[in-house]
Amino acid sequence: MKLITYFCKVKNFIKRILHFIKRFLLWFFAISILSVIVFRWLPIPITPFMVVQGVKQIADEKRIFRFKKDWASIENISPNLQLAVMCSEDQNFLSHHGFDLDAIEKALQHNEKSKRKRGASTISQQTAKNVFLYDGRNWIRKGLEVYFTFLIELIWNKERIMEVYLNVIEFGDGIYGVEAASQQYYKTSAKKITRSQAALLAAVLPAPRKYSAIKPSSYILKRQSWILNQMNNLGGELVY
Repeated sequence: MKLITYFCKVKNFIKRILHFIKRFLLWFFAISILSVIVFRWLPIPITPFMVVQGVKQIADEKRIFRFKKDWASIENISPNLQLAVMCSEDQNFLSHHGFDLDAIEKALQHNEKSKRKRGASTISQQTAKNVFLYDGRNWIRKGLEVYFTFLIELIWNKERIMEVYLNVIEFGDGIYGVEAASQQYYKTSAKKITRSQAALLAAVLPAPRKYSAIKPSSYILKRQSWILNQMNNLGGELVY
């Protein structure tokens, strides 16, 4: 009798756990889909990444707290910037559906032979990660990145993905988006950025707190030159 009572309790406990998981997943899917739909039109006020970095700035005595972010619509962002980041980060941006399988395969082959790891994240993946997720490298976060990338590719168009990406990407410690970066580094608006300036901003994106657009190293200047060449090869501006 005691054994039967014990198994009944275990069964009921498992049912409650499964019911909780079911409700959690339903709420998660509902909220995540609604968020992506809402941000199809509304500016992104702040992201989890920005919050985490702000907390780290406050906790680290060596870092100065700084938060600069100004939203700019795609019409007020220079075509030079749009083309530069595509050349730098994701040249197949307009043709893939969120994931560049060829780039992933090449990165895997490279990483098997080299200690210096190469990523293959597309602009869509980076946008999904920056807007909806935290920074990390575990499989759960990666799975969520795939999920949100699928959602934004389904609900947003390429122009909106680029607009959001350029408004949330980090360009320095506490500097987010091309408008804030343009004002901080060149005392001008994102709409008036030149090709050379755009290529330099794009060149620091792999590590914007390590590299500087104001005092570029020889490595960054080489990247700038390469990006400018790619911009010339791909043409004047993007056609979404």
